[in-house]
Amino acid sequence: MRFQRIIILALIAMFVSLPCLSHAAEKDDLTNEQIYEKRMDLYKKVETLTNVPWQYLAAVDTYERGLRRARKDRPKEDGFIAIYFSEEEWAGKLNPNKEDTHPLSIQMFGGKGLDGDGDGRAERTNDEDVLYTLAHHIEGYGFDEEDFRIALWEKYKRDQSVRIVHGHAKVYEKYETLDLGEHAFPMPLNYNYSYKNTWGDRRGWGGRRIHEGTDIFAGYNVPIRATAYGRVEIKGWNKYGGWRIGIRDLDNIYHYYAHLSGFEKGIEEGTIVEPGQVIGYCGSSGYGKPGTQGKFPPHLHYGMYRDNGITEWSFDPYPSLKQWERKAYQDRKKK
Repeated sequence: MRFQRIIILALIAMFVSLPCLSHAAEKDDLTNEQIYEKRMDLYKKVETLTNVPWQYLAAVDTYERGLRRARKDRPKEDGFIAIYFSEEEWAGKLNPNKEDTHPLSIQMFGGKGLDGDGDGRAERTNDEDVLYTLAHHIEGYGFDEEDFRIALWEKYKRDQSVRIVHGHAKVYEKYETLDLGEHAFPMPLNYNYSYKNTWGDRRGWGGRRIHEGTDIFAGYNVPIRATAYGRVEIKGWNKYGGWRIGIRDLDNIYHYYAHLSGFEKGIEEGTIVEPGQVIGYCGSSGYGKPGTQGKFPPHLHYGMYRDNGITEWSFDPYPSLKQWERKAYQDRKKK
């Protein structure tokens, strides 16, 4: 009898552990399209429960997925949702049980964790619980864009984070899909251009500094294209980059296009762009007051900067450029 009870308990333990194991294995076995479908199902379910637009939920989730990639103090998400709550945030700062899953005791200690799937537990690693907890925070401020921005400020206490997440929401609002991972080389292949890895080289104009990008040399007025889905954060002049555009993509990466001869009509701050869309034209502007041209051969200075929720830094764009260029040549051969 005692032996049978041990066997039964062991089987129960195995059964209880199966969902977590199969969930992780399931995600690893899915295609990107299937993962997007699973995420969208979760967003739409929580939207139905709370009336918070799915684009808002997707925008925060996307932003936090980028943070997990950029920061060492956050683990990679196990499930489909990347939104992160610390143990203290979830269970309550004064809660002696940092792994508390009981909604009432979590509430008593001022924790944020909620039960989103109706199983009576508020689990920090449960996709539905985490997403519902975020939605509850957002709906407490309202449902329009300004309310959303206020909710983001209360969550992140950082203007840059608010701008990035709000931009992500506008991208999702326009395209109504999560499958937005495509990239493009910044120049059409049918133009003559050349480039090498110049990231980190010394620069002397305006004081000693390093070259935070890759220079792609081409003729005047060669079209310059967006390399990713994103939102134009800035457009105009600066003394180093001349006429330049900055675009934030869905990985929280800022793409910097400098020394342009001009901008494509209709490209303004706040414009949503997609890979391959013309945003401006190659030139030699910069190194002086607005309008300065011709102090160097025409080229595109292309830079990439990653945001981690605290600060932003440049990294070498050359490997990405080579990858996008190879993909462009492969796609052209298929036609």
